[in-house]
Amino acid sequence: MKKRFDVIIFDWDGTLVDSIDWIVHCIQQAALHHGCRVPDAQSAKDIIGLSIENAIKTLFPDEDAETRAKLAFHYGQGFFSRQIGPDDLFPGVRDMLLRLRQDGYRLAVATGKKSKGLAQAIAGTGVADLFCTTRCADQTASKPDPLMLTEIIAELGVDKRRALMVGDSVHDLQMAINAEIDAIAVTCGAHSAVTLKQYRPLCCLSSATELLGII
Repeated sequence: MKKRFDVIIFDWDGTLVDSIDWIVHCIQQAALHHGCRVPDAQSAKDIIGLSIENAIKTLFPDEDAETRAKLAFHYGQGFFSRQIGPDDLFPGVRDMLLRLRQDGYRLAVATGKKSKGLAQAIAGTGVADLFCTTRCADQTASKPDPLMLTEIIAELGVDKRRALMVGDSVHDLQMAINAEIDAIAVTCGAHSAVTLKQYRPLCCLSSATELLGII
């Protein structure tokens, strides 16, 4: 797999940043606040990676549009009540990103977060200068639609055969399948290796930092 790729596109939450438990907590607190059925932890994890609108609609299909909007707003308030910093990156992630850049890879982010939230997160973790471009759910189609990936690939002017998606959820891997690009799964986030392997990634790693040993 050495030198097979030119561009590596990372998911954010659960792939580079240890935020899954906090996302689950904020979803559950929003449900409690509005008197809705509280989803269990895995159900909440299953929607991570989708746009917040699609996530809330999936988790609360019986609620009306007004209630879903309130749930999304309360979730956002809760999530951003805690300031993100460098320590929220998984161990070794910043060094991995630096090494990949030094080795000539171009790096990008494709996330279900909104662009304002990603900008805050990237600035807070101190990695803003390591990515060539990003795509968020409010800028393009939500995962697993392939548009995020096809836009990044077009912007960077690379052959899709030279692009790699790295993510922790089934939405990341299905997006890669839909875009017809290769993917590597990581099991430090939303979904298990058993679940992720159903989407035929090149391999499953315990963390994104293991990329350094294979590419």
